[in-house]
Amino acid sequence: MNGNYNLMEIALINSRQDKAGVNIRNHIEEMLGTGRWQGQARTYEFIEVTERIIHAEHVDRQTDADLVIFLSRHSSVNPVPVLTVHVTGNFGTAEVGGTPRTLAPAATAMMQATLRMLAKHCPEGYRASYEVTHHGPTGLSLPSFFVEIGSTEKEWTDQEAGKAVAESVLSAYPTNPVPLIGFGGTHYAARETEIALTSRGAFGHIAHTREIALLDEELVRAMMVKSGAVAAYIDRKALDRENLNNLSSMLKRLSILRLSESEIMAIGHVSWDTYLNVRKMAEQVSPDTRCYIHDLQGEGALCTVRIDPVLLGETVKSGEPELIKNLEKLPLVHLSTQDNRLLPEFITYESHSSQIINDLNTLCVKIIRSNEITVTEKDTLILRKVRFDPHKARELGVPPGPSYKHLAEGQEVTVDGRVIMPAMVSSCSEIKIHIPGLEKYP
Repeated sequence: MNGNYNLMEIALINSRQDKAGVNIRNHIEEMLGTGRWQGQARTYEFIEVTERIIHAEHVDRQTDADLVIFLSRHSSVNPVPVLTVHVTGNFGTAEVGGTPRTLAPAATAMMQATLRMLAKHCPEGYRASYEVTHHGPTGLSLPSFFVEIGSTEKEWTDQEAGKAVAESVLSAYPTNPVPLIGFGGTHYAARETEIALTSRGAFGHIAHTREIALLDEELVRAMMVKSGAVAAYIDRKALDRENLNNLSSMLKRLSILRLSESEIMAIGHVSWDTYLNVRKMAEQVSPDTRCYIHDLQGEGALCTVRIDPVLLGETVKSGEPELIKNLEKLPLVHLSTQDNRLLPEFITYESHSSQIINDLNTLCVKIIRSNEITVTEKDTLILRKVRFDPHKARELGVPPGPSYKHLAEGQEVTVDGRVIMPAMVSSCSEIKIHIPGLEKYP
């Protein structure tokens, strides 16, 4: 497929008997006729078939386009106003067109871009969503997807809905997507939809929870190839333990990278190759390390930098939310354990390394100074920790219970007519952290 989404030729296919498809097509033709879209280099070709388009096998042979978009209706046993996108295929039998156990090539990036536009242009009362892979045609060579109005004749003929879909199709332009395949969830693939609307994650083929038991390595491999995917996502909560374990093992055997929702959200702006290199470096720091990419952009030679673990630990205790918020502004990757404990190693480009170390040290010192009692002696930061000492309280006859709580919170208490001040039951300790160049920090 032509990778230039500005120059591509798109075939728009509808069925004469499909009221929603005709509705969308009429609005697209009307919009193209206004001249608003004449500045674009894209070209559009309309193809109308007489049969239902779920049976339009090999219809892409009628065009020299780069991709195919099917304009269609969506029906549901639980009808709700919805605008949807999905790619075609069957994981099992072919009850609604196509061939059993066959998947069509997905226009993954354009499908995500269209979904985002549907969410933007959705009329009041409608919602935008992916659908899972579930019907024909499957005999296609060109990348394709369906865009649909659902779920009853009232919505199919709704002019506002037709206009919204038309606007979405014409204004859809991918923005650096990460192509994925998805597993689990209901027909409307709620988690995959949310991921696609809020991150770079773009889904091609998505398997409904009930289809998971039908999958084998051949089908999973086909999902990857037909979607042009680089990784897989599993909606863990939608699968039982047996299916989750079987699917996870299958992905490992196929060497398919599996990403969690948080990992997809944390890919940032870097290229996929750079992201893979970041993961490799993170694995060298510690197995199963999580990577969170912040304002790291462009390309460059990656390196690992390390700050004093005691400095980082005290900063986390003093103000972890403030630390994470400020990391978002820096060109780096922060690493954490599976239970989200920050590691003192960070990944950045070699050209940024010295500045990043300085920025991290400065940030940590600023947070600690704003929340703790500190003293600076040349290149040493001294944290003075004053804590409630229950041993001293007992020696002074303070009974355990509410009095301990009040004293720990800095309030005086009275015991047998004697006033006990917090300073009388406190202990002071010092933590010294050597930070080169500390004297120059603001």
